[in-house]
Amino acid sequence: MKYEVLLLDADGTLFDFDEAEKYALKNTYRFLSIPYDDFHLKLYKEINEQAWKDFEKGKISLEDLKIGRFKKLFNNQDMDYDQISMMYLNFLGEGNFEIEGAREVCMALCKKFRLVIVTNGTASVQEKRFKNSSIIQYIETMVISENTGYKKPEAAIFDYTLNKIGHKEKSSVLIVGDSLTSDIQGGINAGIDTCWYNSKGNPNTYQIIPTYEINHLQELLTLLL
Repeated sequence: MKYEVLLLDADGTLFDFDEAEKYALKNTYRFLSIPYDDFHLKLYKEINEQAWKDFEKGKISLEDLKIGRFKKLFNNQDMDYDQISMMYLNFLGEGNFEIEGAREVCMALCKKFRLVIVTNGTASVQEKRFKNSSIIQYIETMVISENTGYKKPEAAIFDYTLNKIGHKEKSSVLIVGDSLTSDIQGGINAGIDTCWYNSKGNPNTYQIIPTYEINHLQELLTLLL
């Protein structure tokens, strides 16, 4: 295999963001003494997913995303949305749930490849989660969009990452991630090969074609080793 560097997405690829999100929202509602059930989670996920799509397209800033999603969730009621956002992010940082097999896959891959995490998101949250994970020992470095001024799918965040680790040859780099619009489109924009981690077997309804597609993380071992 020609690759030397693997640029790995975090949420939805190495970490179970659905579980972290559920944990954070449930505890936020509990802290606010507001009744909570699965309806609230479903509604929040819809709002949050759209907010992240808008962020990827440059329609809103990260700060707008963090506050705006809760304003929509609570119908612009008179609430301290800065406090709610901070509370949620704190709980989200505690949500260290790893995808099944992620540790074993990273442990095997790090013997042959340089592993680098490239993630959109809030630095304080991601750093807290990664620091307490079993995966971090196999990762050379992390690049978090909030710290760079760039975000996926912009090519600039991948150029920034390769410059940071001192690797110039894009043909020996592979991007692995679960998002077609963020990870795979980002790789295409940057001229880097991509591997779509399609764990739910979703149809590809976009005109975004990855170099490879896998349904289980363990398939990376077969593909790369």
